[in-house]
Amino acid sequence: MTILTEDRFSGAAHYIVSEATGYRSREQIVIASGAGKLKPGAVLGKVTASGKYVAFDPDAETGAETAAAILYEGCDATDTDVRRTASVRDTEVHADVLVWADGTTDIEKTAALADLAAAGIIGR
Repeated sequence: MTILTEDRFSGAAHYIVSEATGYRSREQIVIASGAGKLKPGAVLGKVTASGKYVAFDPDAETGAETAAAILYEGCDATDTDVRRTASVRDTEVHADVLVWADGTTDIEKTAALADLAAAGIIGR
């Protein structure tokens, strides 16, 4: 018998508990070239200078240190900018399945969840 092993972070929008009617909760965003491979549910920060998104980085001084969105579907932005959908407002999410950059501490995650809450993205 073949055993199927799935990554719990592989499905688009797996993190959503609820969101506003229609597409109010989501926007098309640009993931900056060099951001690498990102999974659905990745917490993102917005680079102030470019308006593009990268993985949330609490040590950055570019705007990416403030959590601003959650990636709806995965992408590979290693070598080029990529347009993707993200949850940016009016969304309840499963906080325990969000994808964080390696090394993000629990204290940093708590602060990032507060940033997201200010944007209307509530961790449950």
